[in-house]
Amino acid sequence: MDGVRRTALVTGITGQDGGHLAQLLHDKDYRVFGLIRGQHNPRREEVERDLPFVELLEGDMTDPTSLVRAVETSSPDEVYNFAAISHVGYSFNHPTLTMEVTGKGVLNLLEAVRLTGRAQRTKIYQASTSEMFGGLDTTMPGTGYNEESGFHPRSPYGVAKLYGHWIAKNYRESYGMFISCGVLFNHEGERRGTEFVTRKISRAAARISLGLQDGIKLGVLWPKRDWGYAQDYVRGIWMIMQHDEPDDFVLATGEAHSIEDFLSAAFAQVGIADWRPYVEFDPALTRAAEVDNLLGDASKAERVLGWRREVGFDELVRLMVAHDLAEQRQYAGPSTSAAVEGSSVTPSRGTVPELP
Repeated sequence: MDGVRRTALVTGITGQDGGHLAQLLHDKDYRVFGLIRGQHNPRREEVERDLPFVELLEGDMTDPTSLVRAVETSSPDEVYNFAAISHVGYSFNHPTLTMEVTGKGVLNLLEAVRLTGRAQRTKIYQASTSEMFGGLDTTMPGTGYNEESGFHPRSPYGVAKLYGHWIAKNYRESYGMFISCGVLFNHEGERRGTEFVTRKISRAAARISLGLQDGIKLGVLWPKRDWGYAQDYVRGIWMIMQHDEPDDFVLATGEAHSIEDFLSAAFAQVGIADWRPYVEFDPALTRAAEVDNLLGDASKAERVLGWRREVGFDELVRLMVAHDLAEQRQYAGPSTSAAVEGSSVTPSRGTVPELP
């Protein structure tokens, strides 16, 4: 396809990975289509502002007809499926909807590609997840989970993702379709939604240092995750799709850190040595079944694709807190904003309610 401009269809365009990937593809001169749910999607304006080059198509992962129409309209060389109900806690409260979107939605998309006659012409990326492993230490190799590890999902989200993962592999084997699955461990960044614990922490640290927030409510702090930087992982996703053969790849850093570690690093960035006075335990934020430890082994991606993560844990936290400080200064008084410009901050605890 040298010299021919490629076209990509990205589902989940309003999410963290969808936004990062759309920018990467645009920089590589792709024509980018993005699937967006609903005429009045609250994030549509944000996508149109931040990613003006994306051509938006309305569709729904639970509506096969809309997916057929999106594939026919975009005629994509590559499809990247990020669409999902991706919040684990939410999946416990809405298990049926999670399965319909995150699980069956994958089947609907694969069928849309197949039924439009593009089974041998369109590459497909399925966003799988480390949550499929379940984090049971008895099943995790010492170097972390890899492509050969067994699955034991511990949430409706993990189960739905596992269905999507296996149906993608089934279509690859049954119809000879180019479908690759990226089993990504936790990846965070400035685009991460504020409902996720990492962004909730980085935002709270920024607001507390600015006197805009008194504290933060969190669930248990001991679970460990393999946290990487979203832009590193999106680059890896593109590399997976450029590989000669469809395959499955784990992307991870090989390091696990607890939520407490993330708290310490985030509050240290704003000059708060002891985060404990600002954190309140909220049992409502605990999972029905907790995942203790997720550690990944990306040896295959490193060996086969030449992928390497570039941003380490401390730099990831620094980038997120710096972004949230810049974003939240508009709500703080000038004296407080000036105080946090330096590397050390004396926090002031204000009474401004937390932003939604």
